[in-house]
Amino acid sequence: MSTDHRDQPDAPATGSVVDVDGPVPGGAFDEHHPPDAALVGDCVHCGFCLPTCPTYVLWGEEMDSPRGRIHLMKQGLEGEPMTDSMVAHWDACLGCMACVTACPSGVQYDVLIEQTRAQVERRHERGRADRALRSLVFAIFPHPRRLRLLRGPLRALQAAGLDRALRRTGLLERLSPQLAAMEGLAPRLGRAERLPSFLPALGARRGVVGLLTGCVQGAFFPGVNAATARVLQAEGLDVVVPRAQGCCGALSAHNGRDDEARSYARGLVDAFDTSGVDHVVVNAAGCGSTMKEYAALLADDPEYAERARTFEARVRDVSELLDELGPVATRHPLDVTVAYHDACHLSHAQGVRAQPRRLLQAVPGLELREVAEAELCCGSAGIYNILSPGPARELGDRKAANIVATGADVLVTANPGCLMQVASAIERSGHPMRLLHTVELLDASLRGAGLPGQPDEGV
Repeated sequence: MSTDHRDQPDAPATGSVVDVDGPVPGGAFDEHHPPDAALVGDCVHCGFCLPTCPTYVLWGEEMDSPRGRIHLMKQGLEGEPMTDSMVAHWDACLGCMACVTACPSGVQYDVLIEQTRAQVERRHERGRADRALRSLVFAIFPHPRRLRLLRGPLRALQAAGLDRALRRTGLLERLSPQLAAMEGLAPRLGRAERLPSFLPALGARRGVVGLLTGCVQGAFFPGVNAATARVLQAEGLDVVVPRAQGCCGALSAHNGRDDEARSYARGLVDAFDTSGVDHVVVNAAGCGSTMKEYAALLADDPEYAERARTFEARVRDVSELLDELGPVATRHPLDVTVAYHDACHLSHAQGVRAQPRRLLQAVPGLELREVAEAELCCGSAGIYNILSPGPARELGDRKAANIVATGADVLVTANPGCLMQVASAIERSGHPMRLLHTVELLDASLRGAGLPGQPDEGV
């Protein structure tokens, strides 16, 4: 991706009103859900977003800031055609939504960038290599069964040490940095754990929840799903695991593949519709943020619009629900120092920040330490670390340095993408440490067991 932005004008220093109600014919956008002109006009270009935007922090380029990208959207609405340079700036956005949290004007950048990316996918002709890479990614990652089929070969490579030997040669990096990034992010795989379709509450029953098992989470982190189910059971909840569930559509939605995202969303609504659950529990931040937006995603679908609103209202991140219910199960002491990493789509997109911290602080003996620059993305951002491995690696190394500086024994976070990205960066840092999902640590406390994994095993 080029970062030469000399052909783009500077964004204005102060806000300006978009003087069109919709896209001008011949401009960057068509009339099917273009970037909302009213939302574009909300940006007053104050600059509060700048220090929280990962790409602006890396490059200091105005057009790679949220307000700069909004300025390009405004140009597109006013008749400027969609150019490769425009698309490069929009593609460079991680979609972390830190700017949404930072913005004093309430600019809905999250809505704008997804509207823009859908337009890009329909109207922009990507290069052959970019198309091929994206086709490969979307042929694998949103498909739980295909991911599970990869477990066997990947475990065999890891057991033989061939994965690390390949990395040492640097061959794959020279052939394709994107494929090298994909291989390097793969976690160390342990025993597969497949949950039954129903797990009863332990003790007095407090409710019934459905569990999203996810794509990457289910295939690469089955232990996280198993720990989630055990914690929910221990807190008095029946757990339903619908067999028919598939991808939630998050990766597709975040990358402008709207039709695909809607198809996945309909399938998930169908899978949980007759499950009789009070809540749908999610343990992957990116999935949860999209599932909480199903009403907007399916608003134009007369068959699913109302069902999507009902479904969305039931979605809870696991930390959110556990905090809401309050504890009944006994926490056993864990003498451990923990650094908590805010997954962007949990903290910024869902506004869930205090709840996981309260859950961790309730564990006897645990010391919680905060990570500097917590608002900055680790560089995972769905598939960003595959599509743009260079800047993703810079952000990962920056995050790893801040984590190591806490002196904590364990890094805890709430998203499989973050676990893979940070594990890779921590390994490069030469300061190995345990990396766990929030529920894995809670599960260890509830069971009175040791922490899973060893520092040299990554995740």
